[in-house]
Amino acid sequence: MRYAVLITGPAGAGKSTFCTSLITHAQTLGRTVHLVNLDPAAERFDYDPAVDIRDLISLEDVMDELEFGPNGGLVYCFEYLLNNLDWLDDELGPYEDDYLIIDCPGQIELYTHIPLLPRLANHLSVQLNFRVSACYLLDSQFMQDKSKFFAGVMSAMSCMLALGVSMLCVMSKMDLVKDKKGRFGGQVGRFLENDVSLMDENKGVHERYQRLNKAVVSLIEDQNIVSFLPLDVSDEDSVNTIMSHIDNMMQYGEDEEPRMPKDMDEGESKPTLLRRLTRRRFRR
Repeated sequence: MRYAVLITGPAGAGKSTFCTSLITHAQTLGRTVHLVNLDPAAERFDYDPAVDIRDLISLEDVMDELEFGPNGGLVYCFEYLLNNLDWLDDELGPYEDDYLIIDCPGQIELYTHIPLLPRLANHLSVQLNFRVSACYLLDSQFMQDKSKFFAGVMSAMSCMLALGVSMLCVMSKMDLVKDKKGRFGGQVGRFLENDVSLMDENKGVHERYQRLNKAVVSLIEDQNIVSFLPLDVSDEDSVNTIMSHIDNMMQYGEDEEPRMPKDMDEGESKPTLLRRLTRRRFRR
């Protein structure tokens, strides 16, 4: 079984940093993961991508040769990728029983206005037999403005509904909202749980916009599909929690054949092994 998680979210949300943290954490656990770069404008990586869209097409070349702007060039790059999916199939072919972390561009129109990422997710799932999930990252600074935060919630809902795969919503850069003792203060918990009553406290808003806010809140309440997990990439426990949720979404490893522990002596019976592992567990 092959697994792929799409790392999505607006520009500046910390997607590439999150990808690096996931890979580093996975390696400490002895797991094999691979980075796939789908951002044709990316320049630097902490880990070399196993698959890189820039080997097929780059945003810089499109802008130079076709005189497109950044957004138009990005859309062109993705359309070119979708017209050449045999290239992607070949690139992903060697990765059997592996775990791919796919770093996506931050332009929301790729999965809302123009359904390019949904088509890609469907291709990975249906044609290449990947178990596909997604993470949507939102910068914790969105919590400084309630209206801005709920706009971010709406974009997360839009991404979730468009992609059509299981998706985890993550509030990134949570180290920026911790106090000196490493605790989250104020109303952070209400934001993470997407407490729509926060909008009722948004004072000084024109009556017309208050009605709009109520309509938005009503939509969010009716859907009730977005809540956030906090992410602090400097905290290994935080990264481990996020990875565990991703694994659960994709049922990672549930179809794998059980493997015998490396330290089992040859010829050791299963009852003896069970007793030894049980003693070890309780000693810990």
